[in-house]
Parts: sequence; structure tokens; C-alpha cells
Amino acid sequence: MNSIEVNQLLDQMRAMTAQAQGVPAETNAVSGGDSFSSMFSNAINTVNDIQKQSGALARGFEQGNPDIALSDVMVASQKSSVAFEATIQVRNRLVEAYQAVMRMPI
Repeated sequence: MNSIEVNQLLDQMRAMTAQAQGVPAETNAVSGGDSFSSMFSNAINTVNDIQKQSGALARGFEQGNPDIALSDVMVASQKSSVAFEATIQVRNRLVEAYQAVMRMPI
């Protein structure tokens, strides 16, 4: 996965999250938008919720719940995997940015 695909995936995830929350997709930090830390915390909590839902579906399927199809379990598992991978990529970019700032001469 190259950096363009990662950026496009992150943009799509942000748009879907904003749409699900009923918030306009584009917010401006100057006009009183959320702080970076709260946005990042919300994104991590969303990924955590997706992983919990995936785990609950998998457990239900393993226990023989007739209302849970294998396809639903697989789709939830893939969504969880993509969300977690995107989170890891964001973390990597933040670490790279931090290291670049720390290398700057004073």
C-alpha cells in the first residue's frame, strides 16, 4: 500500500466518520473545530469499537448463533483489519513528523 492509497483511505475514513456523526465533512480549526487530540482520541475509540464489534460477531458465530452469517463475520473482520492498519499508518506518520521536528536545528 503506497502513501497515496493510505492518504485516500484516511480521507475516506474521516468523511465516513463525519457523515455517521452528522457533522459536516470539512471543518476548519480556526472556526472552533475540535482539537487534534480529541479528534485523534475519537478516531482511536472508533477503531476500538469496530474491533469489539468484530470480536463479538466472531464469538457469536463460533458459539453457533443462527442469526450471524459467516459473511458478516468476515466483512466485520476485514473492516477491523483495515481500520487498525490505517491507525498504525497514522501513528507511523506522527512518529516520522515528530522525529523530523526533533532533527530541526534551533
